[in-house]
Amino acid sequence: MKISILILFLCSLTLRAKEPSVEQSGKPNILFIALDDLNNWIGCLGGHPQALTPNLDRLAAQSVLFTNAHCVGSACNPSRTAIFTGQSPATTGLYRNGQSMRELLPEAELLPDYLRREGYYASGSGKMLHYFINASSWDTYFPDKEKEDPFPFTLYPEERPVSIPRAGKWMYVETDWAALDCTDEEFGGDYAVSNYIADRLADPDHGEGKPFFLACGFYRPHEPWFVPKKYFEPFPLESIQLPLGYKADDLEDIPERGQKYARNRYFDHIRKHDQWKQAIQGYLASIYFADCQLGRVLDALDKSPHKDNTIVVLWSDHGWHLGEKEHWQKYTAWHDNTNVPLMIRVPEGTTGLVAGTQPARCTRPVSLLSLYPTLLELAGLPEREENDGPSLVPLLENPNASWNHVAVTHLDHPGDMGISDQEYRYIRYRDGSEELYHLPTDPHEWHNLSADHTHTKALEAIRKKAPTKLAPLRETPLKS
Repeated sequence: MKISILILFLCSLTLRAKEPSVEQSGKPNILFIALDDLNNWIGCLGGHPQALTPNLDRLAAQSVLFTNAHCVGSACNPSRTAIFTGQSPATTGLYRNGQSMRELLPEAELLPDYLRREGYYASGSGKMLHYFINASSWDTYFPDKEKEDPFPFTLYPEERPVSIPRAGKWMYVETDWAALDCTDEEFGGDYAVSNYIADRLADPDHGEGKPFFLACGFYRPHEPWFVPKKYFEPFPLESIQLPLGYKADDLEDIPERGQKYARNRYFDHIRKHDQWKQAIQGYLASIYFADCQLGRVLDALDKSPHKDNTIVVLWSDHGWHLGEKEHWQKYTAWHDNTNVPLMIRVPEGTTGLVAGTQPARCTRPVSLLSLYPTLLELAGLPEREENDGPSLVPLLENPNASWNHVAVTHLDHPGDMGISDQEYRYIRYRDGSEELYHLPTDPHEWHNLSADHTHTKALEAIRKKAPTKLAPLRETPLKS
């Protein structure tokens, strides 16, 4: 009897030894953080002098901060689809918000799907994909993944609009802003997301013995810009500064196709109702609110048993215009919309980068399309042929490494795109018209150099980098 018990005990030890812990497997945990509609208005990127982002700046100071990072698509759906599939709109044909990813790409292996197949535990909260969760990709999610609604309860005013009247059916109902008399907990939304993520990080058993992929999707600063009033208080209306990139006659040297992307009815409507500074105030307040929720997550990670084995990646799906190019919202190929925060922190001992990362600023042109292959390499997982982007690991190892890639952003129609290299921003439209900007001397893209013969060589070089194979636009209705 004693011998039988001893044998059973030894067998149990053997079985446990065959189930490697995170430390034994060598695979790092991944904390994958997204903010929605955040441009370069954060302190470390200097996009607006009044931006208050201590936690974004804290993470940037610990990470490789990519100052020349760009979204893949000019709106939420194409950008997020590209990140989670590793494929460009030029490959998938998904260029717009109104297309259904699940109908267009039913067989696509999303990033959490791949990681789960390779032994990861995938959990998350908030907006990662475009207004749905894709329940089958996750082990656990908050809110309940089966409901396919990524948004926890959020307190909004009972009567809307609050600050600006709707001008017609063309106007997005969420274009509105106001300071709410409530606490963070009463507001819910991203506060609830940060609670869920912080609790997962505090749990030593999160992942159930597997390395975890933990996705944290903050919705702010996406419209509507309703947040608790304490986040408005640091931005008195009388002191609000207009966007650095606004210039009244900025469109004079832009081709007709570009002007159609530029001027829109929102900006005129906002100025007509004398709400420009109020809207900027709302955007700054929403950024500050999101930053504070990020701080709660970073604090939880600092206290977490997973701190020393967790990669942190933070990104935004695209930027946002607040009057630059006489435009409001997103959907353009200019820097205000394409340049996004991207920061990556890799701990020492990580499989694909044993030395980890050192704090640095990288000015190489990179695309969010690279996140999928980068995480696979860092985790020591097999490459995936379907991935269209290059891994960023060489730049994480040496931010000044040679880099022959450009960052391409596709607009809502194949053939309309923006391309960034080390110094220039090139925009090409499907009618053949072009724009070219030299960012070191013209950071706000005020001077179109495409007809300036002194920049012909640079223009010809970046033209050759444009993708030539473009999948046609594939129309499917978005089901939300």
